Amino acid sequence: MKYRTLVMYMEIGCFVSCLCGWILVCSTLPTEYWTFSEVGTIVLTTGNYYSNLWRDCVSDTTGVSDCKDYPSMLALPVFLHACRALAVCAVITGFFGGVLTLVGMKCTKIGGSEVANARVTFAGGLTYLTSGFCGMITYSWWANKIVSEFVDPNFRDQKFEIGAAVFVGWGGSILLLSGGGVLTYFSGKEGLPSSSEKKPHRPGTYASARTRRTYMLPASSSRVTLVPPLYYEGRKSRATRGTRGTTKTGQTFSRDSFV
Repeated sequence: MKYRTLVMYMEIGCFVSCLCGWILVCSTLPTEYWTFSEVGTIVLTTGNYYSNLWRDCVSDTTGVSDCKDYPSMLALPVFLHACRALAVCAVITGFFGGVLTLVGMKCTKIGGSEVANARVTFAGGLTYLTSGFCGMITYSWWANKIVSEFVDPNFRDQKFEIGAAVFVGWGGSILLLSGGGVLTYFSGKEGLPSSSEKKPHRPGTYASARTRRTYMLPASSSRVTLVPPLYYEGRKSRATRGTRGTTKTGQTFSRDSFV
């Protein structure tokens, strides 16, 4: 099986996993069973109290139930406002993650080149990871508050237990995190440039300042000879340059003597 086909099937599996996780997270918002408490008054009648981010509800064994929304948003604690905001962010980012992943997958062929599709899929994976982290923080924070109040001996109000919606939200967040992580890894390898790739090296060049001595002509020659800048001889004294036209016997000849 080719690598491209394997990646395509992997993207489909991760997309289905993230989509199922997003649906589970969305289903927990209208569900009332985030917290649950059962209080027995008499033998035949038992009161059940449960609540979520938006309302409190009560029911009994006779089938009578009643729900009431929170009366004032300004009177709510900061903890409840933060959980609401994180839950809504998880739903919104999960939706946009699905759109980006659906556009960037190899099987849809909606985008442009392979690199462009991989980058779109990488953005979708990051969005799915954001959705999963928001959901995980929401349900874990909510469960931690319930557990801390339940085990606190000084807490005198009614104590609640963790409802079924929190466990469903945990499962959906895990699906979002796992699917988004795999999508991000494989699409990042294909769409983002790696720093370890070998880059073409430019050939070495000679750099030197042009001076009067660089292209100086010898006194005994009329031909123009260009000497490479880095390979000319070192400086010579003026006495040596003055005696360049002198022979071994000490006689000096000028150019007119040879004519």
